[in-house]
Amino acid sequence: MHLADFCAHCLSLPHVEETTPLGPDVLVYKVGGKMFALTLPDEHPATANLKCDPDRSIDLRDRYEDVRPGYHMNKRHWNTLTLEGRLPNALIFELIRHSYDLVVASLPKKLRAEITQ
Repeated sequence: MHLADFCAHCLSLPHVEETTPLGPDVLVYKVGGKMFALTLPDEHPATANLKCDPDRSIDLRDRYEDVRPGYHMNKRHWNTLTLEGRLPNALIFELIRHSYDLVVASLPKKLRAEITQ
């Protein structure tokens, strides 16, 4: 998967904003002000960090070489994916949505209701 496709998919989700709070070299995708994805656009091969259910993270890391514990993140809740590797695009898209959904579920009820309408 090309990085541009990853970024476009993140931005296609409702109420997502692309920010650079960690500096111009790191693209951070947020919903409701909370991060659900990040990537370093100049890194080769391209990688991205996504939030993930801890039990699912273990399974994904066992099944896919290109899914590793989150680099510079809480390794229980975040994975780093190599985008230009062997992961199927459909899986990457599904994991982006999974990360987004986890963050939306953790938002305050009022904000969550606004996002999910």
